[in-house]
Amino acid sequence: MKQSIFTIKENTPLTTTVYRMVLTGDTADITGPGQFVNILLDGLYLRRPISVCDCQGDALTLVYKVVGKGTRQMSEMTVGQTLDVLTGLGNGYDMSVAGDTPLLLGGGVGVPPLYMLARLLRAQGKAVSVVLGFNTKDEVFYEDEFKALGCAVTVATADGSYGVKGFVTHALPENYSYFYTCGPEPMLKAVYKATATSGQFSFEERMGCGFGACMGCSCKVITGYKRICKDGPVLRKEEILWDA
Repeated sequence: MKQSIFTIKENTPLTTTVYRMVLTGDTADITGPGQFVNILLDGLYLRRPISVCDCQGDALTLVYKVVGKGTRQMSEMTVGQTLDVLTGLGNGYDMSVAGDTPLLLGGGVGVPPLYMLARLLRAQGKAVSVVLGFNTKDEVFYEDEFKALGCAVTVATADGSYGVKGFVTHALPENYSYFYTCGPEPMLKAVYKATATSGQFSFEERMGCGFGACMGCSCKVITGYKRICKDGPVLRKEEILWDA
């Protein structure tokens, strides 16, 4: 974990509520896809955890949804302003078990952490399939960005206004070697039941400290409890215990 000052280079809306922020700074502690950062914002006691969408060189890309005071404040920031950021948080995805035809499943703001994963898997020559789930057409983002990587992309919308009608589980391909997913818990539970292979789940949890001290984001697994911020946010399918 490292505390650094980053400078905003871009902060643009992708939809009415989703923004892409590009920061420049010391990214040395961001070692792989699926990690997150924790951002200090003026007047707010707790830092805001945001998943890493991409990281190349000194450029850090975050895609976030405006849901409260913190993210609203972020959306109003301008190019040239600076942010105090904790980097190197979370375990991230393990790409060594992907196989040749990995499947990536993202729902809403669970989509961004899959982008860096897809880029790196494509760089390894993997045939990557991506299923993106949203409520409606107006909420769709990053479809073209995944296609530009050379991924086979399918979009599902709950209301059927774009792509496949339904959820990501209604758009699963027939064959895939392994899967990676991120999204709201109801989606993750559905993916758990619908998938035929092993896989990795990135959990979205409310976090206090972001580095395992407060125990506020603990979840039950087969070996006891794990802290989503410290031991996660990525957990393997075989270790997850869902509440009834």
